[in-house]
Amino acid sequence: MEKTIFYTPDILSNPELPLEEAQHCIKVLRKKEGDEILLTDGKGFFYDAKIIQANPKHCLVNILNTTEQPANWNCTIRIAFAPTKNMDRIEWFAEKATEIGIDRFSPILCRHSERKDIKLQRIEKILVSAMKQSQKAILPQLDEMLPFSKFLEQDFKGQKFIAHCYPHEKKTLKDAYTKGEDVLILIGPEGDFSEQEVEQAIKKGFQPVSLGESRLRTETAALAACHAIHVLNW
Repeated sequence: MEKTIFYTPDILSNPELPLEEAQHCIKVLRKKEGDEILLTDGKGFFYDAKIIQANPKHCLVNILNTTEQPANWNCTIRIAFAPTKNMDRIEWFAEKATEIGIDRFSPILCRHSERKDIKLQRIEKILVSAMKQSQKAILPQLDEMLPFSKFLEQDFKGQKFIAHCYPHEKKTLKDAYTKGEDVLILIGPEGDFSEQEVEQAIKKGFQPVSLGESRLRTETAALAACHAIHVLNW
């Protein structure tokens, strides 16, 4: 039977559940003093803990055991994407990619972007929920949105790809990716990257790739790319 996991990012320095987690633990699940619960810091560790103060505002615990739970994929997966106008679709992608396994989400502002900003706090909550639901101990990093050209200036050690729909010469992601390599994949907006953006990325070392014959929506392409890396690493 799966255990309920509580997200406690500062558990080693503060042996207390965050307010929302404490309320869920004590008010909803009706846990009592002496009950044992499972915690994660989102940094790759699970903690078996005992409740020593069952208060919905101040739930204090004592750590009994620590278990390292590294990612079950053997490379760093980072997806940079242009958020869609409908945030529900991006939230769906964030949730499902976290369930599959991803290290970092990087929203980017492109020439054809439909959305100029996003609310990170709401997506963070979705990432935490998806991490706990999928029994993981790794919380993906969520970056602030950056303009496309500024994003390209960041260093990344690994393979870099840009997926686009122009009829340029390009390999499939399957043929371009090397198993075990860290990877960063750029996914454009509904109107695709501009040709100028594609050329900019290529000059910065990004290899153009195809995700298949079908024309995919932004969130579908991003999730397909994430899942493909997992499959290629099996």
